[in-house]
Amino acid sequence: MDFSEIKPLLTTLALPPLSLLLLALLGGALAMRGSRRVGGTLAFLAVLALGVLSCHGMAVWLARTALPQFAPLSLPALQAARVEAIVVLGGGLLPEAPEYGQAQLGPLTAARLRYGLYLARRTGLPVAFSGGMGLGSSSAQSESEAEVAARLALAEHGAVLRWLEADSRDTAGNARLTAPLLLTSGVQRIALVTDAWHMPRAMHAFSQSGLTVTPAPIGFVLPLRSALLEWLPSASGLQASSVVLREMLAGALSR
Repeated sequence: MDFSEIKPLLTTLALPPLSLLLLALLGGALAMRGSRRVGGTLAFLAVLALGVLSCHGMAVWLARTALPQFAPLSLPALQAARVEAIVVLGGGLLPEAPEYGQAQLGPLTAARLRYGLYLARRTGLPVAFSGGMGLGSSSAQSESEAEVAARLALAEHGAVLRWLEADSRDTAGNARLTAPLLLTSGVQRIALVTDAWHMPRAMHAFSQSGLTVTPAPIGFVLPLRSALLEWLPSASGLQASSVVLREMLAGALSR
């Protein structure tokens, strides 16, 4: 089995909530076998960590302290960087959308595409989209992210995507397969559109591929509610923390 095929499983095992649930189960098993103090401590710490990481305030703190920070891209900065094209990265697909009768872009991908097309309208720059069938994709997925993005860009925004890269399965693949398309067309300077928490890894990959990259981040991890609600556990808080932890882990492994 290729490593890329088990990568999603290993990532899921390493990150909350599954990693902490397994730790709590280990603690319970040790407690039942006689090691009550050790087992109880492990179980308590696992539940405590799960609760803290379920707070959106913790996700915001982690993003601000553990990940490189990027400012929103201004049009003067984009022009000063002499950007020649906008590159939008895929971030997930809804392979089945019964209400539409065909696949749709996931929330992250739809937001990235919308912002990329917004920049294109303001600057007149062409747009490239990079996204195939991600690691761990559903068997129901029959179209790549790039194919769905091209269809929706035309139908909903009246825009044609100049370059489509539909074979990548991860961030490294995005860069490796998109760069030749752009360089062959004489494009060397790009504005890269992805979420702010994903930008460090994406910028590194695309810079390594020979392109000059100007970050165009969206999806900043910011406070969403009152201070009290920010520090109460929630499913959305756990999801945000897990995303940030995944990027921290990926960044550490890529060094």
